Amino acid sequence: MRVGAALGLSGGGGLSGEMAAPLRILALVTDAFGGTGGIAQYNRHFLSALAGCDGVGEVIALPRAGEARQDDLAPGLQQLSPVSGRVAYSLVALRTAQLYRPANVIFCGHLFMAPLAAAVARLFGAQLWIQVHGIEAWKELSGLHRRALQTANLVTAVSRYTRHRLLAWAEIDPARVKVVPNTFDPVFKAGPKPAYLLERHAAHGKNVLMTVARLAAAERYKGHDRVIQALPRVLTEHPETVYIVIGEGDDRVRLEALATEFGVREIVHFTGHVPAKDLPDYLRLADVLVMPSTGEGFGIVFLEAMASGVDVIGGNQDGSLDPLADGILGRAIDPANGEELISAICGALRNPVTRVDHAGRFALPSFQAQLEALVSSSFVNAA
Repeated sequence: MRVGAALGLSGGGGLSGEMAAPLRILALVTDAFGGTGGIAQYNRHFLSALAGCDGVGEVIALPRAGEARQDDLAPGLQQLSPVSGRVAYSLVALRTAQLYRPANVIFCGHLFMAPLAAAVARLFGAQLWIQVHGIEAWKELSGLHRRALQTANLVTAVSRYTRHRLLAWAEIDPARVKVVPNTFDPVFKAGPKPAYLLERHAAHGKNVLMTVARLAAAERYKGHDRVIQALPRVLTEHPETVYIVIGEGDDRVRLEALATEFGVREIVHFTGHVPAKDLPDYLRLADVLVMPSTGEGFGIVFLEAMASGVDVIGGNQDGSLDPLADGILGRAIDPANGEELISAICGALRNPVTRVDHAGRFALPSFQAQLEALVSSSFVNAA
């Protein structure tokens, strides 16, 4: 395993001498293996890639939730048992840092945990690395969070938009804030529409629009209602169209009522929760993945859809622009402009994309290479 020179970044302890021992990284995360949702998925890919980086000897992850299966863990990666409760988690984090001393780097997987991670790093003389994802970083937080960010040796954000919003209030050196975009699981591949799903949703010979997102009242920014309101106009040009909504949550009743109000309830299929193992098939069923959101930190589902050979439509007001590559890989629209949304959907249905993977730049090998370079420049080879 290749190792670099001594750690020498300001704001924390480090190694000394001409050659550094392999890094030991303690990762404080909300969830990873055994967890659900976008952050858990990001953490799984991130931790696995991190453990495989040159110069990294061991990664120990302490989650708030989620039990890991040993078979899921990469060599050099260990996930401890989850600890719920803020006080209990803080105490176990301190005990874990003592047990696995020296931990050269404390990785903080969520901004809300940054004060704890900063305290652990300071107490044990470690470098501090903070990860930010989306809306949690878009508004000013407490003085404790601000100071934690200011002492961090490295801050990584999943998109340019999140980085921009963070820098607007955090008062930290922009050079220490890097973008590491999401990646996606290789199970998402282009292919024919699954016959059993065509049958289940009576979708033979029909255009399939799809949204994959939680139906939460707190997350109405996802844009389900905008799509439902656009459907009557879409149907005038493309009458053989169905809209499949994947996800569950407390906003489902309102959305069902909205579909009834706009006269499209019969062609809007609410699937509820779809198991992760079935999602690749569902995405291959789609012709267009549409999520005109205003609050995405990134939007992993855009990558999963593009990898499945599906056209994608997203908003141009948030982190969605990164997976859409500013409109190169997908259609970026003003989510508040109903005419733009209708035009984008109809245009995608008139001119469907070739069913090939359009997400190669975000695949795991690229993610691994970017993380490898970041670890090398920020920690292993820092002079």
